[in-house]
Amino acid sequence: MRILNILLIALAASLLSSCAFMTSGRSVKQTGSMVEYLYPDAKDAPVMTPTVTRLRPPVRVGIAFVPGAGWGNGLPETARMKLLERVRDSFAKHPYIGKIEIIPTQYMRARGGFTNLEQVARMFDVEVVALLSYDQVQFNDSNALSMLYWTIIGAYVVHGDQYDVQTMLDASVFDVQSHKLLFRAPGTSQVKGSASMAGFSEKSRAAQTEGYNAAVDQLIPNLQAELDNFRERIKHDANYQVENKQGYKGGGAMDWASLALVALLAGLAWRLRRRG
Repeated sequence: MRILNILLIALAASLLSSCAFMTSGRSVKQTGSMVEYLYPDAKDAPVMTPTVTRLRPPVRVGIAFVPGAGWGNGLPETARMKLLERVRDSFAKHPYIGKIEIIPTQYMRARGGFTNLEQVARMFDVEVVALLSYDQVQFNDSNALSMLYWTIIGAYVVHGDQYDVQTMLDASVFDVQSHKLLFRAPGTSQVKGSASMAGFSEKSRAAQTEGYNAAVDQLIPNLQAELDNFRERIKHDANYQVENKQGYKGGGAMDWASLALVALLAGLAWRLRRRG
């Protein structure tokens, strides 16, 4: 009987070691490439014909994830929509931005190119589209100490598996009519953690979502900075022509500064009148 118990323990240890070997070094990759979506058949870098890009504030903007590839094709649609809402809110703070439409993923055709982008823009009545591309890699590994604990105590007791989730997001803003890239902003994150074999799947999925949220945390201020830089750049760039839509008289940081100055002068005048 004692020999049988030893053999059973040895067999269990062997099986657990085999499982650890099978998961060691495993990686899960999720990608959504802007280049593959817009230039699916390009063998060389696309050549842009010089042209004047016309922008008419308040600009109507669409925001969408590019179609994805890899295990699971990225985040669930509900999680994507929440991330896009955060990006939308960062655009909505500016008066020269008109309506902002969040474009569901089902309207974005894999390898659809600018033909698909133009179709989507007409459908949602937008002039500029911010495409979010992504690249997330999850590395799964097991350490030797956890294997020892699995053998003696049990797989459901001790945290053994480790994961490392690296995420990259990139917001590329295109003028639909001219196909010109106006500006882009990146965001990256890295999430590390560990879990028992029983809870590994749940916690690793949560880490994937956390990775996207952390990347958006970094992307939004970068997007704001690039948007401000773009506004200044087009003032002196002959490749851009800005013509306000009917009824729009401008807006932005300079207008707010002017209002603040007027308020300050009005306050000073009021105080002088009181003293007089």
